[in-house]
Amino acid sequence: MSVNSVQNVSAASPASAATPLSSRFAVKATAAVALAASAVLLSSGTAAAHVSVQPQGEAAKGGYATVNFKVPNERDSASTVKLEISMPTEHPLASVLPQPVPGWKVTVSKSKLDKPIESHGRQITEAVSKVTWTADGSKIGPGQFQQFPLSLGQLPENADQLVFKALQTYDNKEVVRWIEAPKEGTEPESPAPVLELSATADDHHGTPAADDTKDAKDSEHSEDAKDGAHSKESAASSSDDSDSTARVLAVVGILVGAVGVAFGVLAGRRRSS
Repeated sequence: MSVNSVQNVSAASPASAATPLSSRFAVKATAAVALAASAVLLSSGTAAAHVSVQPQGEAAKGGYATVNFKVPNERDSASTVKLEISMPTEHPLASVLPQPVPGWKVTVSKSKLDKPIESHGRQITEAVSKVTWTADGSKIGPGQFQQFPLSLGQLPENADQLVFKALQTYDNKEVVRWIEAPKEGTEPESPAPVLELSATADDHHGTPAADDTKDAKDSEHSEDAKDGAHSKESAASSSDDSDSTARVLAVVGILVGAVGVAFGVLAGRRRSS
């Protein structure tokens, strides 16, 4: 073997020895990334798996709304058999009506108000303080969720959100308390359901206000008047066009007649000569 061949083999040996090391490093790095991604997914799933509330449509300030309390089952070996929702005490609701849920018994509890509230011209001295659903032939099993609808009103006009405290009970007697109010910049460990309120509606019952109806009618009358004026202008324009056409045809007829008379006179003179 030549000297050059020996040098080439020696130069190639370090690179071939380094290849297994770089491969092992790549495998370890990939495993670390996968573990980190799994941890993120698990933590986000855990944070999202709590009792929440969402409106069906809109929940406008000063109006009424139907909302759903969504209850996911977080346990692999237990089922949810009870849900308790406490109404916000700082903004009492005069009307709280539960919708029947098959397989669940509902109980509505009321309490005296420290300060009466007015609703539709009546003084309300007590309001619903808690709504409880208890399993009655049904339950929320592992990997399942259930929605519990409520009709709420009248929603406050001076608040941007309502916070409901919730207790979730499993058939192994475990109770999970979703009662922590949200704080800006942080996510509570056991967040309470929060209903976000939208801007005040023009009419709490979903019909347009009287001023809007009047404006709409005025707009319709204005459009009708414009259409009528446009029709009259079109008719007048058509009449003018017809008169102009008649005048043109009359002049043409006179000219043609005059030419015919002149042609007849010239023809008669030629025959005479």
